[in-house]
Amino acid sequence: MQNAESAQSDKNLNNVIKINEAQIQEHLGQMARSTVEDTLNAMLDAEADQLCKAQKYERSNKCANGRAGHYP
Repeated sequence: MQNAESAQSDKNLNNVIKINEAQIQEHLGQMARSTVEDTLNAMLDAEADQLCKAQKYERSNKCANGRAGHYP
């Protein structure tokens, strides 16, 4: 009787999801880096918009400067 229960238990364990902890940590690290990078880039773009008085690729007379260092 115990052998049958043990076999059934082993069979049920084969259906359990296996988690690769190292892979999950690597994925979370990549997500964190990506999130920080996106946030910093957005902050730098906003600062450049404010300093140049124009948005990226915007052409206007109020633009104090070119975002890529180009001057008229």
